[in-house]
Amino acid sequence: MKLLQPDVVLGGNVFCLTPALIRHYGLKGLVLDIDDTIVPVKTTEVSEQLVTWLAEIRQECQIWLVTNNPQKQRIAAIAHSLDLPYIMSAAKPSVRKLRVAVDDMGLPYSQVAMVGDRVFTDVLGGNRLGLLTILAQPISATASTSSFHLLRQIEFGLAKLSGVSLLATDLP
Repeated sequence: MKLLQPDVVLGGNVFCLTPALIRHYGLKGLVLDIDDTIVPVKTTEVSEQLVTWLAEIRQECQIWLVTNNPQKQRIAAIAHSLDLPYIMSAAKPSVRKLRVAVDDMGLPYSQVAMVGDRVFTDVLGGNRLGLLTILAQPISATASTSSFHLLRQIEFGLAKLSGVSLLATDLP
């Protein structure tokens, strides 16, 4: 069950991941999940808050988007609006497509983090590849009512039953 344990549990959504935190962990690259990590599940538009946050984060590290979502038009629109490389239909926790993104960065795996909102996809995949794993709360306040969020809650319950701690990490 160690593979389900995130290295860092943010006390909030992805915007809690600061440049100072990135420097603290010695990160030079981030692999970001898309759905409910940086945009709500059914949204194509990116928020101004996301654009501002990414501008700060880009000064610290390289960024790739890697999602299990197969909706080409939607995922491409998000990635292009953010000017970021992306991989869709990644089948996380499979590491095959995660490895493609990290290898393209040309960085040691120890300097790259997988950031997402799901334990059984993002955290498990990142840990299997040897990345630092950062678990964020969903970006969408309305996610708590979706069936997608119900699956996430079931995953959290199973992870906790397995001894995984999902308490927010004390951050520097």
